Amino acid sequence: MDYQILEEKADAAAEFLKMMASAPRLLLMCLVLEEEKSVGELAEKTGMRMPTVSQQLGLLRAQGLVTTRREGTTIYYRLASEPVKDIMAMLYKHFCADAELPVAKHLEKLENS
Repeated sequence: MDYQILEEKADAAAEFLKMMASAPRLLLMCLVLEEEKSVGELAEKTGMRMPTVSQQLGLLRAQGLVTTRREGTTIYYRLASEPVKDIMAMLYKHFCADAELPVAKHLEKLENS
């Protein structure tokens, strides 16, 4: 692989990991790993204030880690890509498996790869 391309990919990976290096953002991403959720649902599950949840989701969306779907006045958030899902599933497997969040299909996918 060309060194310049490798360096660009390393920079992109570092930015990706920097955005994920936040406990509140990781928690939100873990909660939308298997199914999309609204800001209200996420605030209720985490105990965070809705403005805080919205702010963190806005940062994740700006970096392309989550995407949205609007239904009436409600916006639902979900992970944006397979690489993000795969990384979150791996983090879940190693750090959160006892938290009883449903991620079975993502873990199964990783194990069958």
